[in-house]
Amino acid sequence: MQRTLAIVKPDGVAQRSIGEVVKRLEGAGFRIVGMKMTHLSPEKAGSFYAVHRERPFYQSLIKFMSSGPCVPIVLEGENVIERLRTLMGATDPAKAAEGTIRKDLAANVERNVIHGSDSEGSASTEIPFFFSQIELLP
Repeated sequence: MQRTLAIVKPDGVAQRSIGEVVKRLEGAGFRIVGMKMTHLSPEKAGSFYAVHRERPFYQSLIKFMSSGPCVPIVLEGENVIERLRTLMGATDPAKAAEGTIRKDLAANVERNVIHGSDSEGSASTEIPFFFSQIELLP
């Protein structure tokens, strides 16, 4: 079994799409082993997205991710990272496949409702950023 991190971003929370996202995650057969609501400070958002520090969109991303609450979710399942990324759709909702979360719910490249770890390496650092071991189901 593989684990990954998904985050319902502040735009998804603001548009009251948490339930829809969770419904789709569970409908895809993922097991939710941890979930909470939090509000990232700019410093915490900057730390989480440090890998993008040199990118031109970094400051805008940090401002957006600290603009309101978000919902980190730890998912478990077979090949969960790749399957989640398929379910999320392309980063740009205009290029996302029909029926994906981003195609159906997102506004643009930045406000695209959901984050998902892109690799096992990312998941292994992103999950403990939000969750201690005791907060996750065995």
